[in-house]
Order: sequence, then structure tokens, then C-alpha cells
Amino acid sequence: MTCQVPVGRVSLLTTAMSERRRALRTVALTIGIVAFAPAPATHALGAQPPHRSILAEKMRADLRRIADDTRGVVGAQVIDLATGDRIGVNDTLTFPQGSAIKIPLLIELYRQDAVGQLKLSTRVPVRQADRTGGSGLLLNLGDGTSELSLGDLAMFMITVSDNTATNMLIDRVGMDKVNGTMRELGVPQVKLQRKMIRPKDSAAGNENIATPTGAATIMAKIARCELPMPKERCGELRKLLEIPKGGPIEASVPEGVRVAWKPGDIEGVNTAWGLVDLPGRPYVVVGMVNYSDASDAERALRRIADAAYGYFHVLARSTPYGARVPLEVMPK
Repeated sequence: MTCQVPVGRVSLLTTAMSERRRALRTVALTIGIVAFAPAPATHALGAQPPHRSILAEKMRADLRRIADDTRGVVGAQVIDLATGDRIGVNDTLTFPQGSAIKIPLLIELYRQDAVGQLKLSTRVPVRQADRTGGSGLLLNLGDGTSELSLGDLAMFMITVSDNTATNMLIDRVGMDKVNGTMRELGVPQVKLQRKMIRPKDSAAGNENIATPTGAATIMAKIARCELPMPKERCGELRKLLEIPKGGPIEASVPEGVRVAWKPGDIEGVNTAWGLVDLPGRPYVVVGMVNYSDASDAERALRRIADAAYGYFHVLARSTPYGARVPLEVMPK
């Protein structure tokens, strides 16, 4: 016996089944799209700036804590030479510089040699009239019994902070020329205004001055050879500053890390301008203290140097996510 289904009923059943199949197909496609759609792109570096900002704020807080703990006034700045970022405290204040001002004098000496205004090889006699007190060895030489090249005078000026050598170079280079070059380098706040060991000039306000920002800028320019001289000369200048002297910046880093720096001190003032060639994260660190006693100021400068090394040591081998990997696999 054959079952007969009315034609109209067949049409209705066919339509219903077609609609159901379309619905199932739509659901399947929707599930597939959700299952296989790529997740929203997340940029590895873009995800991490807040973390680096937190680290930078901790470094800034460390500098502020050092300033607050020191009896005198503290100014400091560090520069991340990998990014150009700066972190500081009281870094636009002006401080006397002591012997750290010899770095701008050294730059001008090498600039003049590069353009032929004088020669580092020129020899000059050391006379009794040149003798200057304070640090150094040349004040012990006889009157006119020895001759030294301008390059030798620079070496004495930087390595043992010889004041006689410094004043002899100031006579030949000229204060105005030093300050003119500082202006051209964008740091007019760095000024050489008197010879070494001139308390009357200092009392009259003719002090050798700089800000932490200005000093840090100079050290960054030395690091990048952004000085008005050939690259070879810039490298020689830096090597002179890298001759070991002993002091807070050298003491803050492991043996073998290159440090180009110069300290300075006069009564009530201690300063240090430094460039640290830390593998993977070179940096500049500058500290200045006034209205202080020597032991308190030296302690502050060492704490600044230690804080800077601790901060950049962490960054040197860190990925954008904060994991630490061997330096040799870090991207160049």
C-alpha cells in the first residue's frame, strides 16, 4: 500500500528542511569564524612602556631619597645612551664645579688642535710664575728647568687634577674660547670664569659653574663624538678621561667596565661627571653637591653612582617583557 502525501504538504516540508540547512550552515560558519579569527595584535614593545616608566620613577625616587638624606644640596642626572632618556633631581640648579670644569677646557684644547690654532705637541717651559697651589705635581718643578707639551699638560690636568697645568692651559686656550664652544654645544650654563685656586675671584662671584643637565649633555656628546673635532681626536680625548683615578664612579662598576670621568671639589662642594661604557647599556651619570662637608658629599656621590649602575645593569640584558637573557643574544 502506497502512502500518498498531498503535493502542498511536500512543498512545505521541502521549504522547512532547506531553511533548517541554511540555519545550520550559518551557525557552522559563525563558529568557524570565531574559532579561527586571529587574536587582536599586541605589540611587544607597546605593551611594556608602563613597566619601564615604573622603573624610571623608582630611579628618580632613589635620586630624590639621596638628595633628601644629604645635609647639603644635591643635583644629579643620568642619561640612558641607548634611548636618550634622562632622569634627574635638581638637575637645572647651578653648582660650582671645582676640577670637573677641566673637561670643557680639555674639549676646547683638542678643538683648537684640530683646527690648527695650536698644537698638542707644542712644548712650553714650566716657570715659577705658573706654580699654583692645591692638587698636582708641577708646582714642585724648578723654575724653567722643565718643558712639557700641551698634551702632557692636559694629561696632568686630567689624571692628577694638576692646577698648575690647568692654569697654563687656560692662558693658552682662553676662557672666552672655552665658553664660546660650550655655547655652540648648547650648554651655555657651563662656564669657565676663573683660574684654579683663586678664592678672591670665587668670593666675587667669578665661579666656575655648571648644571647637572649641562654637564650630562657634555658627557653624552663625548660618548657620541658629537664634538667640534675629528672622531679620532674625540676618541683620544675620551681615552684620556678613562685613565683610572679612583673615586665613586669607578668604584660603582665591576672591574673591566670602561669609565671616562672627572671629579671636582672645593671646600663645601663635590662634583663628578661620568660616562660609563656598560656593555649593552652605556650611560652618563653626573652628581653635584654643595653646602656640604666632604664626607657627606662623597657618600652622596657614591650612592648616586651605585644607583645609576644598579638601574642600567638591570636594563642591559632585559627583554621588552622584563626577562633577562645573555647579552650576546640581545638584539643590536
